[in-house]
Amino acid sequence: MAKDFTDLMNQLKDKKIEQFEVTPEDFPAFQKAFMSFGTRKRVVGQANKNGQLIYHYDHDAGNDGE
Repeated sequence: MAKDFTDLMNQLKDKKIEQFEVTPEDFPAFQKAFMSFGTRKRVVGQANKNGQLIYHYDHDAGNDGE
């Protein structure tokens, strides 16, 4: 079952979760959801070994991400 990345990003925004992981296999689905997400400028990713990405939400970004 594919992850619902829009839901995960909303959970980040609502402070229900602190972060989530995206694998290289899941990245195309994540990218599609990310580009449609209203406050995507606040969703920040960090690359780790083996192409895994960890995303969190920058709540301190001001209004630029809105």
